[in-house]
Amino acid sequence: MTVALKPDRVVDMRGQFCPAPVLQARAEIDQLQSGQVLELLATDPASREDVPRWAKRTGHELLELREEGSALTFLIRKS
Repeated sequence: MTVALKPDRVVDMRGQFCPAPVLQARAEIDQLQSGQVLELLATDPASREDVPRWAKRTGHELLELREEGSALTFLIRKS
């Protein structure tokens, strides 16, 4: 049985385009403690590559990427 991970903060960037989702994710994750989880909601197709690249470059852990139609949901654990 899989236990759903409850994020510590959710940021909804649906309808916003590059670079807004990554910039907002950075601002929001800066407010979290190490080990806490950010959920980022986005619809910009570029986010599919931009967000994981940003997470890797900054040392954060991309826990999950879900796609439902044009909606993307990222779960990112702060390093």
